[in-house]
Amino acid sequence: MNLNQITIPSVDVPRAVTFYQTLGLQLIVDASPRYVRFLCPQGHSTLSIRQVEELPTGLGIKICFECEKIDQEVARLKAQGISFTLDPTDQTWLWREAHLNDPDGNALILFWAGENRVNPPWRAN
Repeated sequence: MNLNQITIPSVDVPRAVTFYQTLGLQLIVDASPRYVRFLCPQGHSTLSIRQVEELPTGLGIKICFECEKIDQEVARLKAQGISFTLDPTDQTWLWREAHLNDPDGNALILFWAGENRVNPPWRAN
C-alpha cells in the first residue's frame, strides 16, 4: 500500500492554487473554484483541494513534505513572501523541520529525516 493522495479543504481555492504552486507543486486537474489536484515535484503523490463554505474546527491535519535541502527551500520560499511559524530546526525525533500554514490555516511541515524517516533508532521490529 502507498499513500497516494490527500484532500484538504479551502474557502478560497484560487488563493490556495497560487500558494501551492509557489511551493512547487504542479497543477494537474483544474475544476476551479470547487476542486483542484496537484502533483508533488518528486514521486507520484498528489494533493487535492476542495472548496468548502467554512473550514473545519478543532485539531486538523498536518501535511509533511519531504525536502532534502530544507534550509535552501525555506530561504527560497521566504524570498517569495511565504511566512514560517518555525524556521528549520533539528528535532529530538531526528528530523529537521520547518513549519508553516497555507492560506486556509492548514498546517504544513517541510522536513528532512533521511534514513531516520523509516528507520529511526527506536523503530519497532
